[in-house]
Amino acid sequence: MTKTLFSKDSRETWFYGIMGLLVFLLVWQAACIFTDFGRIFPTPGVSLSAFFHAFIEPIGRYTLLGHISISLRRVLIGYTLSSISGIIIGLLMGYSKLAHAIIYPIFSIIRPIPGIAWIPLAILWIGIGEPTIHFIIFMGGFSQMVMNTMDGAQHIDMELVGVAKVLGAKESQIFRKIVLPSSIPYIFTGLQTSLSTSWMAVLAAEMITAREGAGWLIIAGMQTGKIENNVIGMISIGAVGLVLATLLRNSERRLCRWSVRSR
Repeated sequence: MTKTLFSKDSRETWFYGIMGLLVFLLVWQAACIFTDFGRIFPTPGVSLSAFFHAFIEPIGRYTLLGHISISLRRVLIGYTLSSISGIIIGLLMGYSKLAHAIIYPIFSIIRPIPGIAWIPLAILWIGIGEPTIHFIIFMGGFSQMVMNTMDGAQHIDMELVGVAKVLGAKESQIFRKIVLPSSIPYIFTGLQTSLSTSWMAVLAAEMITAREGAGWLIIAGMQTGKIENNVIGMISIGAVGLVLATLLRNSERRLCRWSVRSR
């Protein structure tokens, strides 16, 4: 039976999740009161008050919503480019032995390098600006997208491909009707992983090359001595990341119901 928002399992999940959050806040409050931790770090009440206040009062040139919007726009550009190119290259390497032989040696060198490691070279090549941030996000999500898509293209049912060839199907038809549909669950897995690495990449890039954004808030707090800004940045980073991951998982459940049910 499909779980709903108000099912017993869902209610229990929400209950334990809220209880865990409350315990975390109580431990945080106790640490601020009874230890030296409170001298350098704000209490939960102060932090949450500053967080909601940031939606009205700007930090730097923008309010919190403005900073989040800027980060999301940057991620959307870099993530879209890395996803499209990663899907294309992953399908090619997974289905074509020739493409795999040509591309994989180069890709295997690039794959272990994290996106943030490209920051110095990106600044030298492109300079400081939006294109640099987009490039870093692209490199952060590209490898994960390629690997998952390639894995999907390599796990197709070869008996089904053989039957299609016997029936006279062309390579383009096999690719469109068999390879691509079979790879969709793997592609969604890549999209989720790539989104996480892209979100981390934009935050790292904003700490170094930007003057606005959710990542910049942490640096701004460090430079001005306002630890509340660090906390605001961290809360917004976690909340936005959770929302993005949840939206993508829900999209997968709706578009790939047949795959989700079979797991």
